[in-house]
Amino acid sequence: MSSQFGLLQTRRFAPFFGTQFLGAFNDNLFKNALIVLLTFQAAKWTAIPPEVLTNLAAGIFILPFFLFSATAGQLADKYDKAKLARLVKLLEIVIMGVAWLGFSAHSLPLLLGALFLLGLHSTLFGPVKYAILPQHLRENELVGGNALVEAGTFVAILIGTLAGGLLAGAADHPTWVAYAGLLVAVLGYLASRGIPAAPAPAPGLVVNLNPLSETWRNIGFARENRTVFLSILGISWFWLYGALFLAQFPAYAKNVLGGSESSVTLLLAVFTIGIGLGSLLCERLSAGHIEIGLVPFGSIGLTIFGIDLAFASPDLLPAGAPLALSGLLALYGTWRVLFDLFALGLFGGFFIVPLYALIQIRSAPEQRARIIAANNILNALFMVVGSLAAAGLLGDGLSIAALFGVAAVCNAAVAVYIYSLVPEFMLRFIAWLLVHSVYRLQQKGLQNIPEEGAAVLICNHVSFVDPLVIAAASRRPIRFVMDHRIYRRPLISVVFRHMHAIPIAPAKEDPAMMEAAFEEVARALAAGELVAIFPEGRITDTGELYPFRPGVQRIVTRTPVPVIPMALQGLWGSFFSRKDGPAMSKPLRRGMFSQIALTVGAPVTPEAATPEHLQAIVASLRGDWR
Repeated sequence: MSSQFGLLQTRRFAPFFGTQFLGAFNDNLFKNALIVLLTFQAAKWTAIPPEVLTNLAAGIFILPFFLFSATAGQLADKYDKAKLARLVKLLEIVIMGVAWLGFSAHSLPLLLGALFLLGLHSTLFGPVKYAILPQHLRENELVGGNALVEAGTFVAILIGTLAGGLLAGAADHPTWVAYAGLLVAVLGYLASRGIPAAPAPAPGLVVNLNPLSETWRNIGFARENRTVFLSILGISWFWLYGALFLAQFPAYAKNVLGGSESSVTLLLAVFTIGIGLGSLLCERLSAGHIEIGLVPFGSIGLTIFGIDLAFASPDLLPAGAPLALSGLLALYGTWRVLFDLFALGLFGGFFIVPLYALIQIRSAPEQRARIIAANNILNALFMVVGSLAAAGLLGDGLSIAALFGVAAVCNAAVAVYIYSLVPEFMLRFIAWLLVHSVYRLQQKGLQNIPEEGAAVLICNHVSFVDPLVIAAASRRPIRFVMDHRIYRRPLISVVFRHMHAIPIAPAKEDPAMMEAAFEEVARALAAGELVAIFPEGRITDTGELYPFRPGVQRIVTRTPVPVIPMALQGLWGSFFSRKDGPAMSKPLRRGMFSQIALTVGAPVTPEAATPEHLQAIVASLRGDWR
């Protein structure tokens, strides 16, 4: 994980990270301090019941996301994001001045106005926060950068919430909350001055101030790319799911676990640490690249541990409730609950970080901030709908533990629905699982696979899972040309169909299928896709190379594109290789969890892509590794 922490030492990331961390900290410091004051000292401020006030405060804070996100996205696409960040931090200083006036005058309208303006501050900074990362970070740094942002944000939320509660309860006069917020805002502005320039991608954009029409337009931009839009829906679902759990912590700690006020902080801290660690682990598990295979992994954990939390919750309050923190921790069942919350946070990090990175990398640069604004609007909408649904279910008599279980089951249903619409997520998960659990994959020369544009990949054919191993290593989707009999094998045929593999048959067996395969390859290359072919035409049953067939030469003669030679090593003799050849008289040499390798060579020009030349290159890439 050293590479992502190394970003904190760079000017292109560290000032921005400090700016967003301090902003998230300040939002939660003021919001929680105000909620605590309105809960325990409501009589000094108004005759409105505390329960109404706290929900009113939450609604006021989130309202700007609906009203101004569309405008914020346009501004972030039209102007330099570094300058916008500094202006937003100046606005934060003014907001803390309004808060000071509200505390000094004991004016609830002023304080709620400051809360609304803080929501506006977060709304304006949201598109800047995520759209600036692809401008300052390389593709292999995006996962690490997003991981640090997500981990930092949740830590800032935790610390800000704790600090706000302490200041509200300990300070002799609530103006100290405003003084603290003003200090944090000034520090945030100073940090923002170090953010490098992030030029506007669409300086000629005409800003539309109508929030309704512009919101619909931004959602339209997101819908142009199906994967991006479904990623936004996935992120919005995560915020609904997470917010639903977080909102129940006070009542759950008191009425289910039998804890005191400090137990709420414990639950929040464990959940936050889990999300922070899960976010940071994404960079290690994905080898620094955007690995959407982690998203299904995350959704599986969110479901399993959400259900287990429901079963782990005690049916009866412990004797002596409410218990102090030490008494609560002395109960065995508490540790299972804490582990479930930690695991929910951990898998939540696996789920959300790749999705944010995917949106950033696959959105059109000139529309990226507006697409992120659409994401923020949908996030807010999902959280409001989730809160209303939870309130309705609890009002009908559903217990908090049962609510967790219902949410976890719904999470599984949503995951299945999204992955059925975009099989790429599950395919990447299967490939990722194969090379991180079943085998240990060494990769060399991956930079030779072009980041964009058409190319033909060739490789020796060792096993039935070769396409999955190659797909796991490549950061781009690949269309594999494969023998129609392998394509139709039970179980794996489902995977190959979703990978849009191209079945082919020998000319003497089915000439029509062979010609159709070459036509489909030509169309794919013309569309700028990667096509992979195993030029031996069969899986080896000896472990050695068979002569290469002339199919590749025919392909690049018709569509001149680079040919990328590759060599797979270590899968021969494995469970997935052929077992009926002459070499199989000996015991299998490669078991599960063994090391395999993929070596990618330099591109070969179409003119040089003769079968003999390509076979010699692949043989040299294999070397003597067995």
